[in-house]
Amino acid sequence: MDMIDTIIKEKAYGKLNLSLDVLGKREDGYHEMLMVMQTISLHDDVTVTVTGGTGKISVSTNKHFLPNNEKNLGYKAAQIFMTELGINNIDVGIKIMKHIPVCAGMGGGSSDAAAVLRAMKRATGVTLTAQDLLRLGAKIGSDIPFCIYGGTAIARGRGTEIENIRNLFDCGIVAVKPFFSVSTPALFNKIDSVKVMIHPDTEGLVAAIESGSLCETARRCFNVFEEALTGKEAATVRSAKDMLLNEGAECACMTGTGSAVFGIFETHEGAKAAGEVLGREFKECFVATPVEKASEI
Repeated sequence: MDMIDTIIKEKAYGKLNLSLDVLGKREDGYHEMLMVMQTISLHDDVTVTVTGGTGKISVSTNKHFLPNNEKNLGYKAAQIFMTELGINNIDVGIKIMKHIPVCAGMGGGSSDAAAVLRAMKRATGVTLTAQDLLRLGAKIGSDIPFCIYGGTAIARGRGTEIENIRNLFDCGIVAVKPFFSVSTPALFNKIDSVKVMIHPDTEGLVAAIESGSLCETARRCFNVFEEALTGKEAATVRSAKDMLLNEGAECACMTGTGSAVFGIFETHEGAKAAGEVLGREFKECFVATPVEKASEI
């Protein structure tokens, strides 16, 4: 395959877990998950440059503390794309401008990897179906298949089995990132050791979204990982939720394994006003809207 210099730009949208349930430990070591996931307008900007070469991959970001080697999910995405398709006559340069908070449960790294996979498909012109890309994404991380296409979806299995549903209705969203980050492996270990008393009504949540009811959707948003938090972390998440609710959010919930907390507002204006208030308390505060899908595949 001859390759001329190609530059592809992709938006890597963040995600929220409208609900997150852990059903148990699987034989393969992963956990059985049941989640309702939503793409939001907050995004990183990913630029992928493909040139003729010998298989080199380089990554640069605007965050000095992020890895620029094979530990970076964007790097891994390019690497697995080239390996799986037997491509060794190109060089790939990846530039990531981060806007999604890091280690927040908002899928920033996964979305960057998904954007790289989409960009690589476009740049090389190879014939891949959506399922082919989802399969490649699952080899890198559990959230990546969802981030490849995005929208509103049920995620099952270890999170890689995606079923898109009706898009979430138009609304405003405010997300805040507390001062701390949560170790995903540590929180999974905790959830294994605690008796989870409350589980989300996933079926009811999906039905509420399908019916377009904000009230019924909001009352069913829940994340079981909140029950595994303790001490100052748990208190901080509760405080963030209370602030969002006090500013008019229909619901407030932690996303992923945290530590970001989001609220859903009936109007964009309500979300913007709440964002101004919470922005005085949280260094990282974002106002966003739902996105129907991440990109064409």
